[in-house]
Amino acid sequence: MVEHLTNETFKEKVFNYENSKEWKYEGEVPCMIDFYADWCGPCKMVAPILEELAEEYDGKIKIYKVDTEVERELASVFGIQSIPSLLFVPQEGQPQMAAGALPKDTFEKAIRDVLKVEK
Repeated sequence: MVEHLTNETFKEKVFNYENSKEWKYEGEVPCMIDFYADWCGPCKMVAPILEELAEEYDGKIKIYKVDTEVERELASVFGIQSIPSLLFVPQEGQPQMAAGALPKDTFEKAIRDVLKVEK
């Protein structure tokens, strides 16, 4: 199940950017974060793919969504210029950003290569 994050839940589950300048992922498993808006056509195309991936990788990765219209502070912290933008957050190491409505196989490749997770 894809989970929507607010600024507060983001700081608990992903990264508390107010307390730390250095990246430290708070989660138990790697995650993907979809920065989107309700009015965005490409975002709507990506949403069902993310739902499928959430089911297929259940327990291995978390998939979060951040509404850039509501959570403007989070969008600005990550320098979101275009949507959809997806942040791939591995358990160890730095997160990587990808922009645009990507096909499912591209997501799966990033899950393998960036998040180091197999189905």
